[in-house]
Amino acid sequence: MASLRDIKNKINSTKKTSHITKAMEMVSTSKLMKAQANAVKFTPYMKKMQEVITTIFSNNNSIKHPMLDKRDVKKTLYVVITSDSGLCGGFNSNVIRNLVNTVTNRHNNKDEYGILAIGNYGAEFFRKNNFPIIDSYRDLPDEPSFSNVKEITSKVVGYYEDKSYDKVYLHYNHFVSMISQVVTEEQVLPIENTNKLLDKNDSSLLGNYKFEPNEVEVLSIILPQYAESMIYGSILDSKASEHSARKTAMKNSTDNAETIIDTLSIKYNRARQAAITQEITEIVSGAAATQ
Repeated sequence: MASLRDIKNKINSTKKTSHITKAMEMVSTSKLMKAQANAVKFTPYMKKMQEVITTIFSNNNSIKHPMLDKRDVKKTLYVVITSDSGLCGGFNSNVIRNLVNTVTNRHNNKDEYGILAIGNYGAEFFRKNNFPIIDSYRDLPDEPSFSNVKEITSKVVGYYEDKSYDKVYLHYNHFVSMISQVVTEEQVLPIENTNKLLDKNDSSLLGNYKFEPNEVEVLSIILPQYAESMIYGSILDSKASEHSARKTAMKNSTDNAETIIDTLSIKYNRARQAAITQEITEIVSGAAATQ
């Protein structure tokens, strides 16, 4: 049976841990608010770009562009977004598991795909398990600007344009709510379903643009930017999911610590009461023996 000192030490240790997890929960809550705001601010820009692309194709369905052409898929690139560190519940393990299942079911060998990892957690996992990782990026700010990820987005689009890869997918955690993040696979390239980028309710916005010098020139510039924006938007979305998952994990840890403290406190009080009772019994027995 543990001594009173051992139980007291466990209580003090657990209290210190709960203080740390509570502080981390508060930090994650603050970061989550900012990450959500960044994701929301980016949405109008992405929507406007979708409107322009859809308008061009509604006016001219015969426009050709390399990013729209479907070609034989010899090699696929997967862009996987995880965090740089852990302590965020199943945030990283869920997206990694989803990718592993996807490549296992979709490909016969490792020569058919490559992985570009954003986030140290995923990069280390793929390296240790001998996955074909072609590049990795870490230490992105909690509030990344487009300039912070320009190198990543340009490289991904470049891999497709120079035909190193014939299809590009994103794997990341989509932020749904404070307590829910959904692992999502999204095709970046080639760009498909251009006539369905907008909801039917937004069809009234089509045809309100004039393009200079012409639609083809505008499209040649905007399509690479659109693909890059999809990657940037998924990074913002993933950041919000990460902070939400870490906030939830730290709250659960704090709650568990408080439960453990309550249990240990009851155990300590019972042990202390038993020790006092025994001391009284020994005193009474000793007094009786002297009479």
